[in-house]
Amino acid sequence: MTTATLNAVMNGGGGATGQKTVLITGVSRGLGKALALEMAKRGHSVIGCSRSQDKLTSLQSEIASEPSSSSEKHLFLNADVCSNSSVQELARVVMEKKGVPDIIVNNAGTINKNNRLWEVPEEEFNAVIDTNLKGIANILRHFIPLMIEKKQGILVNMSSGWGRSAAAQVAPYCASKWAVEGLTKSVAKELPTGMAVVALNPGVINTDMLASCFGSSSSLYQAPDSWAPKAADMILNLTMADNGSSLSV
Repeated sequence: MTTATLNAVMNGGGGATGQKTVLITGVSRGLGKALALEMAKRGHSVIGCSRSQDKLTSLQSEIASEPSSSSEKHLFLNADVCSNSSVQELARVVMEKKGVPDIIVNNAGTINKNNRLWEVPEEEFNAVIDTNLKGIANILRHFIPLMIEKKQGILVNMSSGWGRSAAAQVAPYCASKWAVEGLTKSVAKELPTGMAVVALNPGVINTDMLASCFGSSSSLYQAPDSWAPKAADMILNLTMADNGSSLSV
C-alpha cells in the first residue's frame, strides 16, 4: 500500500487535504450556520438543510458572496430531520446532485424551556427527542449505507457538555444528548473500516439555545463565528482512528 493510499484510508478518504463535500443539518442559525459559512470560506462544498426556507435562501446568498464560492458549488435544501420520509428525499436529492458527502455534521437541535421535568409539556419533550435523537437516527439510516458503498465517510453527531453531565431544568435536553453519546458509541461498533462516527461537544457558545437557558449571561460566552474555525479544524482532521470517540471543541 502506498503512503498516499494509506493516508487516504486513515483519513476516511482524504483527511483535511483537498476539497470536501460537507453536509450540515440545521444551518438556518447558530452553530450550523457559522460552520456552513466557515466550510464554504475554506473552499469546501456545503450541503445545508433546514426547515426554514427563508433562512436557507438568506444563507445561500451569503455563502455565494464568498470569493471561493458560487451558487453551483453548494446545495441548500428544505428538510425536516424529524421526518424519516423528508430525510429519505433529502438523501435522494443529495445523491442526484452532489453524490455521497465526505462528512456529515448532525447539528440540528432544540432545547426545552427551563422547567422541571414534570412541568415540561409532552409536545415540548417530544420535540426535543424527535429533533436531537431521532433526527440523527434518520440521517444515519439513509446516509450510512451510501457511505458504506463508497467505503469512506466521517459522521459527527453534535452532543453537549450536558450529554456527559446533568443539570436541573433541562432534563429532556440532557436525556437526548446522553442518548446521542450512547447511539454514537454503538453505531461506531457497526461501521466498517474506512469510516468513523464521533460525538462532538461544541462547548458553551452564545446561541439562541444558550440564551433560553442562561438569559442575558449567555453573551459572556464566545459567538458562533469565533467557534466555527476551531470546530472546522477539528472536524476536517477527523480520521477513522477517532471512531466512537467523545470529543470536545
